[in-house]
Amino acid sequence: MLSILLLVPLLGAAFISFLPFGMTPKLSRKVALVVASIAFLWTVVISSQFNPGEVSQQFTEFLPWIDALGLSYYLGVDGLSLPLLLLNGLLTCIAIYSSDENIARPRFYYTLLLLLNAGVTGAFIAQDLLLFFLFYEIELIPLYFLIAIWGGERRGYAATKFLIYTAVSGVFILASFLGVVWLSGASSFALDALNTKSLSLGTQILLLLGILIGFGIKIPLVPLHTWLPDAHVEASTPISILLAGVLLKLGTYGLLRFGMNLLPNGWSYLAPGLAIWAVVSVLYGASCAIAQNDMKKMVAYSSIGHMGYVLLAAAVATPLSVLGSIMQMISHGLISALLFLLVGIVYKKTGSRDLEVLQGLLNPERGMPVIGSLMVLGVMASAGIPGMVGFIAEFIVFRGSFAVYPVQTLLCMIGPGLTAVYFLILMNRAFFGRLSAQVINLPRVSWGERIPAVVLAVLIVIFGVQPNWLVRWTEPTMTAMVNTPSSMVTVSFVQEKGKS
Repeated sequence: MLSILLLVPLLGAAFISFLPFGMTPKLSRKVALVVASIAFLWTVVISSQFNPGEVSQQFTEFLPWIDALGLSYYLGVDGLSLPLLLLNGLLTCIAIYSSDENIARPRFYYTLLLLLNAGVTGAFIAQDLLLFFLFYEIELIPLYFLIAIWGGERRGYAATKFLIYTAVSGVFILASFLGVVWLSGASSFALDALNTKSLSLGTQILLLLGILIGFGIKIPLVPLHTWLPDAHVEASTPISILLAGVLLKLGTYGLLRFGMNLLPNGWSYLAPGLAIWAVVSVLYGASCAIAQNDMKKMVAYSSIGHMGYVLLAAAVATPLSVLGSIMQMISHGLISALLFLLVGIVYKKTGSRDLEVLQGLLNPERGMPVIGSLMVLGVMASAGIPGMVGFIAEFIVFRGSFAVYPVQTLLCMIGPGLTAVYFLILMNRAFFGRLSAQVINLPRVSWGERIPAVVLAVLIVIFGVQPNWLVRWTEPTMTAMVNTPSSMVTVSFVQEKGKS
């Protein structure tokens, strides 16, 4: 069942790129949307047959591949990866639907989008360290071209910077993976074949540092973040949706799966430093967002701050805090996708994202009242207003982290307040007041353009009112992950630190 998730977008990409040479841009878009929708619906089918009470990997597939390297085609899904698979499928459909119908080089563009979907899917379901690394590197290639070809004026610089940073990230990750396998004496890279409990504390810390740097670049965490604002500003709207909504989650997923889970002793030793690192990312990202005049750059810096909450919760490594980290990943994926989508619509209709130029877009007669209303909902969700998924995620993160790291948690709790500040600046400047003369003759936003934003807004509210629909998949897996014998050191360490 999991191989189908890979085969559908790969075959769709091959069909678009090689077979019908006379495909028009609109037809290419329709074919890509059908392929992505099939892959997403198949993920829904998998989720309907997923047993939340089963904490081990489900729907596993195993096939020996290169025995000399210990590499196997080993797939599986659990409560950690399933919500991310659904998020990837949904946002890929939205990205394709939101793409320009008359985009240049459409066959290449939609081929890359489907390849990107397959690469991210493969990374989330890989149960072999080397197989994960291959998928992790594969997604780099289509994303580089998507920014470099269809980006803004400085797209070459942004794409090259992204490529260099991600390549360095891969070097650190591969080095740590090789060290884990060789030093533990494992005969393969399969996750369930690794015995990291035998590794000394010093060895675990050394290997974990490579994982932290590698995935810290991907998340990204301060000061490894500088590629992200440039990539977001230059990328087109659909690519920004995928970059913020899905690709950043590969970093946090990697920290949980390969850092906290595989090297628990080293994780517990470094946990206080990780909590401080989270505080720095949260406050720095929010502070930089306040200083921005570009709407897209403001949302980009907000992502840096919000991903810091995931690191804070992961540092505590208790069932409740790790559950909060997963909720925050899904919450940020939906909210950031909505915000980038709305900013993209504003830019498309007005030709500007500058807060010094835009004003009065909420005007009911000549502005964008529906887009403005959805933006109000999006910024409220990002600021953690009750009734939306952002509040639930942040509440679980703070509730799970406060008992162990009260000072760091209180400092991170400043983040939602700062989020309200910079998004209030955005709303006040761009959407309230009289419609500015520079953008007074706005073309109408069709309902077809509004549909993706409405879908995301509905999901944000639904999961805010009924979060158990997400939690029920994840909670058993997270409880088992942090309560396994190899992870009990982490749990006992943070509990004793909290008591003291």
